[in-house]
Amino acid sequence: MRHFDLVIIGSGSGNSLLDERFDGWNVAIVDKGIGPNDAYGGTCLNVGCIPTKMFVHTADVAAGPAAGERLGVDLELRGVRWREIRDRIFERIDTISAGGRHYRAEESPNVTLFTGVATFSGVKRLTVETEGGPETITADRFVIAAGGRPDLPDLPGLLDVPYWTSDTVMRLDELPRRMIIMGTGFVGAEFAHVFSSLGVEVTLVGRSGVALRAEDADIAERFTEIATRKWDVRLNRHATSVERDGDGIVLHLDGPDGAESVPGDALLVATGRRPNADLLDAPAGGIELTADGKVKVDSTQRASVEGVWALGDVSSHFELKHVANHEMRVVQHNLLHPDDPIESDHRFVPHAVFSAPQIAAVGLTEEQARRRGIDHVVSTQDYAAVAYGWAMEDTTGFAKLLADPRTGLILGAHIIGPQAPTVIQPLIQAMHFGLDARSMAKGQYWIHPAMPELVENALLNLPLD
Repeated sequence: MRHFDLVIIGSGSGNSLLDERFDGWNVAIVDKGIGPNDAYGGTCLNVGCIPTKMFVHTADVAAGPAAGERLGVDLELRGVRWREIRDRIFERIDTISAGGRHYRAEESPNVTLFTGVATFSGVKRLTVETEGGPETITADRFVIAAGGRPDLPDLPGLLDVPYWTSDTVMRLDELPRRMIIMGTGFVGAEFAHVFSSLGVEVTLVGRSGVALRAEDADIAERFTEIATRKWDVRLNRHATSVERDGDGIVLHLDGPDGAESVPGDALLVATGRRPNADLLDAPAGGIELTADGKVKVDSTQRASVEGVWALGDVSSHFELKHVANHEMRVVQHNLLHPDDPIESDHRFVPHAVFSAPQIAAVGLTEEQARRRGIDHVVSTQDYAAVAYGWAMEDTTGFAKLLADPRTGLILGAHIIGPQAPTVIQPLIQAMHFGLDARSMAKGQYWIHPAMPELVENALLNLPLD
């Protein structure tokens, strides 16, 4: 049984823990791979943020000609070369993934890479099912960074039909003519944009009354309104079963008007994700889990067993790469400085949805502020009312801000429209560093007529005391 100073489970943000300060440590990285190719490097690199946004940008370009008409520019989309798009993206992704694996396996002298499914077989004891058979390892310290995976619904017939998840759908061999997407969260919304922009007829199916229901209600309602103009959106639907129909499938639904059936050539299941703690059999290692199956950690990312930390999707409520990276830096410090631990800062975690239109948000929604009894004021600013919005002829985008009426501190920011994830960044910065709305709006120059004037005007519109 081999013993290590540190075992890291997962090759995503956990892989980034190791820098030159760990050169004197005897480290093991345990990785089961991810996606159809058992790729190294975690969710973001292989099946998440990076490849999806490469597809999103391609979709944005493909959707460009349709937007030209209202500007007086006649353009035409003559076609898309799906395999060329796919292969361009994954040639880059797969090269980076293979390079990361090679570096850890061959060029990191203090690191031993174990490839295979791992389960805890005792406290600080892990058994890895490698190609050469099971191998049990122990360590003084463990970092669990095992990520998550798509969560499949209990849908009769699902396992009997071909279906795709976010882990696999980007490697389709051919574009289908019709795609059914189950799920109206950010994964479903982003892939609906990608595939519809490339010419696929999309049906988006959700259980709630709006798409992106976790967003501020005004944002979710506006997105839903826009989505219904572009896609066949079926809301308030419960999927009852799915079955083959020749080369395609039929999804059976129960909705406000009773039973209905939706035919399609491909089914994308985007109904949520689940943490991989169950695959590790974390309780066998004495590791406490939360009610939703995540590794329970304190503010320093320490788990219930001394010397065990966890980070990223396997433990965090925020299933976001920038959160995993932040938590990685916290764990990194606490491994190196156990007598001077630091805490994760999850006060103002932003997120974005790269659909069409784009969405970005940070802080409280108006509904959350009301439920918690937090005194607040609200302002909105349309893209159409600022100069660059005129240039784009944008008639649907807006920014919505919540602030404390007395201090002017920003409580929440929500933007739907072009480049929302970029435009929101000054507001994230203001919240982190305690910059109030008055000072932010009036204490600096705002380039005219750039898009951030949307933020400036939203700040000036806040009815502060």
